[in-house]
Amino acid sequence: MSNYVNLLAKIHIHPLLWAMIGISVITASFKLLMMLMVIVFIHEMGHAFSAHFFSWRIKSIMLLPFGGVAEVEEHGNRSLKEELIVVLAGPLQHLWLQGVAFLLYSGMIIQSADYEMFTFYNLSIFFFNLLPVWPLDGGKLLFIFFSQFFSYRKAHAYMMVTSVISLMIYIIGILLTSPHYLNMWMITIFLLYSLYHEHKNRMYGHLRFLMERYYGKQQSIKKLKPIVVEESESIHEVLLQFHRGCKHSIVVEREGLKLSELDENELLHAYFSTKLVDSRVGDLVYPY
Repeated sequence: MSNYVNLLAKIHIHPLLWAMIGISVITASFKLLMMLMVIVFIHEMGHAFSAHFFSWRIKSIMLLPFGGVAEVEEHGNRSLKEELIVVLAGPLQHLWLQGVAFLLYSGMIIQSADYEMFTFYNLSIFFFNLLPVWPLDGGKLLFIFFSQFFSYRKAHAYMMVTSVISLMIYIIGILLTSPHYLNMWMITIFLLYSLYHEHKNRMYGHLRFLMERYYGKQQSIKKLKPIVVEESESIHEVLLQFHRGCKHSIVVEREGLKLSELDENELLHAYFSTKLVDSRVGDLVYPY
């Protein structure tokens, strides 16, 4: 239990949320401020508790006006099932929160106006978080979905393209419906910056993914997926085909015939320890 309590020490409030808190104080919207803080806090604790349950290494938890971002040290190398549970654990909190609010309203403990206000913000944060835009929960679900079919590199690229398209549609919606709503533009700027930062660091993210596979623990990865390559392909090209949520055996062929089979750790060792960055995968093969 104390380990879960220790998660509270890792919580930080994003400047964007501080700005919205300041706006609420200036406009004397204290009731709204409390509702917003409770919803955001419980949403993020859903992510944090589920990640801690699976023994994820949580570095920090950043609270945002529409949820939060947990920085972890797993780098895409947990099973996709675990990642799905951790991502969904945030939005699911809104469901029981709404149920509690309804019971309080039905028991005449809270007034109708308060219930309606809570419902509006609770459901707004719930649906907003499910938008297919990185780093919202919807964007993370999108990444998990593409990772079922494509390599880490391709899944990330498809997720980014879909996120940009979805965000453009969202911006058009703001321009048509609420162009003068300052909070919406603050959130939009944050999402634009997050996408830019994610795109800028995409190579670094993939490198961390590979390094974690080599240096980290892979106890939760049980699915085996062979990768068939020609001996002339570079080690780097083969590493770009690595998927999330599974381990790889590397089937090396010469003119369509199987030459040898390597474990993924042999490639990772050659790439990171032996520094054979530009070598061909065939250089690692000892024919039987």
